[in-house]
Amino acid sequence: MKALFIGGTGTISAAIVRRLVEELNWEVWLLNRGNRPQAVPEGVHTIIADINDEAAVAAKLEGLFFDCVCEFIGFVPSQVERDYRLFKGKTRQYIYTSSASAYHKPAASPWITEGTTLANPYWQYSRDKIACEEFLMRKYREEGFPVTIVRPSHTYDERSIPLGVHGKNGSWQVVERMRQGKPVIIQGDGTSLWTMTFNRDFAIGYTGLMGNRHAIGEAFQITGDETLTWNQIYATIADALGVELKACHVASDYLAAVGDKYGYDFTGSLTGDKAVSVIFDNAKLKRAVPDMRTTVRFDQGVRIALDYVLSHPECQRPDPEFDAWCDRVIAALEASKASV
Repeated sequence: MKALFIGGTGTISAAIVRRLVEELNWEVWLLNRGNRPQAVPEGVHTIIADINDEAAVAAKLEGLFFDCVCEFIGFVPSQVERDYRLFKGKTRQYIYTSSASAYHKPAASPWITEGTTLANPYWQYSRDKIACEEFLMRKYREEGFPVTIVRPSHTYDERSIPLGVHGKNGSWQVVERMRQGKPVIIQGDGTSLWTMTFNRDFAIGYTGLMGNRHAIGEAFQITGDETLTWNQIYATIADALGVELKACHVASDYLAAVGDKYGYDFTGSLTGDKAVSVIFDNAKLKRAVPDMRTTVRFDQGVRIALDYVLSHPECQRPDPEFDAWCDRVIAALEASKASV
């Protein structure tokens, strides 16, 4: 079996590539700009190209046919329209990576299935993903274009600690605040429910859909089965660090109001995603992929990530601007309490 990945070195796709090569004996090709050669396993074929240069890519794909084409960097409709032109007649399956943030926020029920309405008035990113899905499914219905939609939720790997509220440089500054004994911001009262998925577990579900006839023309959410509150998530990280969690709970709409003007898109990432309780029902995926299961609990994944991040200085990206913003928000809240 022969697969082409558009991208192939990111948080999700790298784990899938490793599983295909090391465990499932696929012939794997990557189409990217070659910026992360160290992340490419031995034996993987690489096509160095910018996918946005459609003519150049078409020339490099001349004469090639794939059992599966896997798209990970398609964010707006024009990008999947380009893929349709490039891969129509050149693959038996095209898997598009959408997002679970496309589900309605808040949904009528916290139990999320693939049939939950797609509508997100708070986040343009999610609306663009919905538009991509709609284009691809229309091509499936009208022409038989062999699309499969996958919807990840919060998927992480060893290079970063997954959190709800962080700055532009990722999660490291929040980890530092914990280590320094400073309070950290948790959206809402911390009791909303969330699911974290380690990328190795995501890869089990994804690879089980590759070459799977039951997946053509269908959408699947791929997440782990462990559901935690945000208080439990932050407490698990603090426990792994061996520190006391000093939580400062802040309403999501307040964070959006005082954060968006500094370039922190909390209207999208919180109000349109992480502030809402979700419990994913993965029954459809497990019918198609009986091997799908959670093998890395969150407490285990956090320790894997912390071990890696703490031993790799390049993952420790300071964010003094976000640190100062957190201090101002917390101070303002404390002052308001004292004034009443």
